[in-house]
Amino acid sequence: MEDSSDKVAALVDTARALDTVALRHALIGGVAVGLHSGVPRATLDVDIAVPSTCLKTEVARVMKDAGFHLIGEHPHSLNFRHSSGEPVQLAFDPAFDSMIERAETFDVAGVTVTVVRKDDLLTMKRRAASDPSRRRSKALRDQADIELLLGDVPDPDEGW
Repeated sequence: MEDSSDKVAALVDTARALDTVALRHALIGGVAVGLHSGVPRATLDVDIAVPSTCLKTEVARVMKDAGFHLIGEHPHSLNFRHSSGEPVQLAFDPAFDSMIERAETFDVAGVTVTVVRKDDLLTMKRRAASDPSRRRSKALRDQADIELLLGDVPDPDEGW
């Protein structure tokens, strides 16, 4: 099965779009877990936290102007599709606001990308994993991410 989506391009293009209007933001989710753990992690989308005080309509306009297609709006997120087909979710959660402020930078494909710190990512993942309303498969993925972030990284030669 071929997948033509491109997480790196979607991440870089999102960062560039938000940077054009000086909107602070930080990568969260599975891609951030992969950057911090050094282990690529399968994930459905690119997740970016933006300040909860942002006007969603303005953020949506910026993303649309950058070529993204709005595919869903929810109480705490906007979901977009990058031109590669890659889904991008922008999360508006007051609990993430201070984490965005503390975020650090990584070089991704020659572009500086802001990523939440590992300790903040652990906090996010613990919160998500303990949410009783969270789908079990997602809570288990969150728990596995916690273990990766704590250093339980597989050895590619360990086999089954």
